[in-house]
Amino acid sequence: MNNKGGAFIHIITPFILLFLCVGIFIIAMIKPSDKIKVYLNLAFMDDMKSNPLNDDTGLVIKENDIIEDYTGETSETGEVIHPSFGEQFAVISCDKADIYAPVYWGSKSELFERGACQASGSVLPGVDGNTVISAHVDTFFANLDKLEIGDTVTIKTNYGEFVYTVRELIEFPASNDKYLSAKNETILTLYTCKRDILGTSDTRIGAVCDITESKFYKEEE
Repeated sequence: MNNKGGAFIHIITPFILLFLCVGIFIIAMIKPSDKIKVYLNLAFMDDMKSNPLNDDTGLVIKENDIIEDYTGETSETGEVIHPSFGEQFAVISCDKADIYAPVYWGSKSELFERGACQASGSVLPGVDGNTVISAHVDTFFANLDKLEIGDTVTIKTNYGEFVYTVRELIEFPASNDKYLSAKNETILTLYTCKRDILGTSDTRIGAVCDITESKFYKEEE
């Protein structure tokens, strides 16, 4: 009986080890696979790119120093400065949710690695319409789910500062662009993937915010 038991153990041990190795490999691959899917899903809002700076050498990314401590005169109305595709044009922040990130114009995987991204089919802060900004749930928008109604979100650009107040917390399937399409009101829509420990979620979470303050910077004469 002992010989049979020993033989059985010798036979089954390689299969157990193989099972464990496969399991470890699958777990290790969840994160890279998750990132790839996130890039593809978040990019679907960027089909309407305007003059993207893409050529045979790849995406052109432009970093800018954003004015965050402007002390000059301001106005409720003014001119926006339209960024090039791949250009950092703003900084978004929310102390309540511990959010602070550079914002790039366009949705590309390389840009999502550097900060939040605004879909180039949406309007710039300071323009009437829907400003749509997204970022990865495991990086810059890791605390987006901590936003509450009434919280304030600030976007600072080199042409002005814009303050928004959260009016609605949203959750929607990735295939539904209800909250991401153009609107007849001046709002900010923030979103990211819903956190899922097993891989990529097909659900998006975020917030719709009303504009509560617009301060365009006045040029010094």
